[in-house]
Amino acid sequence: MPHIGFPELILILVIALIVFGPGKLPSVGAAIGKAFREFKNASKELVKDEADNKQSIEGSEENK
Repeated sequence: MPHIGFPELILILVIALIVFGPGKLPSVGAAIGKAFREFKNASKELVKDEADNKQSIEGSEENK
């Protein structure tokens, strides 16, 4: 997957500015940031749950 460089980032920002306008851009950015935070928290919780399940399975196998 290619990395986004400075020219591509500028192009994306210009397109977003044209599409959403300068008044809406901060609220759109805040909504995107909130969505990324929620996704990050959900993925951390999923990894934690998976580790807990693995430990409980290993613990029950040792008791047999």
